[in-house]
Amino acid sequence: MRFVNSITHRFLCFAVVLFLLQSCGISRSLKDVPNVNGYNANIPERIKTSDTTFVSGESFLSKNKQGLWELYVSGDPLERGLLTGSLTKELFQNQEHVFLSKVEELVPSKMKQALLRRFLAWFNRKMYLHIPEEYKTEIYGLSRYASPDYNHIANQYLRILYLHGAHDIGHALQDLALVGCSSFAAWGDKTEDGSLIIGRNFDFYAGDDFAKEKIVAFVSPTNGHKFMSVTWGGMIGVVSGMNEHGLTVTINSGKSKIPLIAKTPISIVTREILQYASTIEEAIKIAKKRQVFVSESIFVGSANDKKAILIEVSPKNFGVYEVSNSNQLICSNHFQSKAYAKDKNNSAHIKESHSQYRYERMQELLQQQPKITPQIAVDILRNKEGLLDKKIGYGNEKALNQLLAHHAIVFKPEQRLVWVSSNPYQLGEFVGYDLKEIFKDLNKDSELLTLSSQNLSIEEDPFQYSKAYQNYEYYRSLRNDIITAINTKKHLDASIPKNILSSNSEYWEGYYLVGKYYYQEKYYAAALQSFKEAKKKEITTFDDEQKVDLYIKKLKRKLNK
Repeated sequence: MRFVNSITHRFLCFAVVLFLLQSCGISRSLKDVPNVNGYNANIPERIKTSDTTFVSGESFLSKNKQGLWELYVSGDPLERGLLTGSLTKELFQNQEHVFLSKVEELVPSKMKQALLRRFLAWFNRKMYLHIPEEYKTEIYGLSRYASPDYNHIANQYLRILYLHGAHDIGHALQDLALVGCSSFAAWGDKTEDGSLIIGRNFDFYAGDDFAKEKIVAFVSPTNGHKFMSVTWGGMIGVVSGMNEHGLTVTINSGKSKIPLIAKTPISIVTREILQYASTIEEAIKIAKKRQVFVSESIFVGSANDKKAILIEVSPKNFGVYEVSNSNQLICSNHFQSKAYAKDKNNSAHIKESHSQYRYERMQELLQQQPKITPQIAVDILRNKEGLLDKKIGYGNEKALNQLLAHHAIVFKPEQRLVWVSSNPYQLGEFVGYDLKEIFKDLNKDSELLTLSSQNLSIEEDPFQYSKAYQNYEYYRSLRNDIITAINTKKHLDASIPKNILSSNSEYWEGYYLVGKYYYQEKYYAAALQSFKEAKKKEITTFDDEQKVDLYIKKLKRKLNK
């Protein structure tokens, strides 16, 4: 998720209007607390055995050699929440700080922050009615370990409840969050052994710090199925996961309008599916009964059904997409089912965003491989080029690997195998896990070694040690400098614009930013040249293309060309 300052103005104007409205539901929602009677509120003391290993009874948190935190918790909803909060306390509080400090950075005004808090109370006034009691109880237990530093925003329980909808809001506010998740599945004669393989990139970006401490959670609930998911501190919802029956879920955003009220966060819907479904039919039934507030594709893979499908949900529509006469399924960020065939927002999104481009790139790469293996799936997720292997610049959102993903993941559901990427981006080693072994062997007498299977690991991408990668990281640093200079009207050293262009020469964005900076400095001829160069590159969206064209038009007028 990429934060952009422009959205804050629209968002806060909207908040001002809502501030003037009265809602009888706000007071009730602020006082709602789940009934925890009947649950076990007594958890074992957390014991720190090293800087990277914590134990609480049979549950534990440990960091593996690839830098992934591995969490195991079991019990009833309150126990799970309390154990997760206790074990991950530092990760949880750091993650909350990273996320909320980014919001404060975007909205520095105390008055606007107050309006934003009022808006959050109004917007989330019905959320508590749409989240199952089990998950509210788990969030309540987790929230006991939230930082007190942000109680001015909302109390600990409400705040963590609200944060479970942050992913949804990020998808809806496209100016605030450009999310470009890519997913695919192959099975039958498209895979080496005929079994189902699923790969996905989760391109949710809330700053580099947000993605540093990933958690691979293994959960054994008293009710429902055992499951694993890739998550972060403070999150009980699921964005990528697989259960003990080989049912998998991942989510891809669709085109959404700015919602007027929060209902069920999509990660809670997918959590419920993972915990209580073992077949595609059961997953569809669960998704149908929940009301969401954004548009989302839920990519479901099933060992029992030996295939994958898409459940496409939005506030006013519901569709299921199944491929016929095919052994592969591809999903980017637009809907494909008949239910959305006449949806104007979806049609516009296909034409104007980078979703269709990435869809076609996945098609292209899958066609090049007669048989998919987990290694080949990882190679596809790591691909940094455009259609026909065109060089489109590192970080371009038209690439499958945009070099910003929170994580990438590969599933082999019938074998209960999963591979999770390690930092940086999708370039680190993909760590392998065998769910059959993990859930069979875990008990309080187990040695607290890594839960991963070293013999399953997929090697890191050597690109991370290349000069091109070093240049890309340098570009990102300079990119922040020039954006700051543009926003603050600051003058830069003449070497910075030149270095931005040379460090990532195929990426249109560098030329665009340099053009904006030169325009601000009134170097009109240089600005025009830079925008013309941007025009020659693979520009990400229709919107971006229009911005470049507008600058070219204005500059030609100024220069009388």
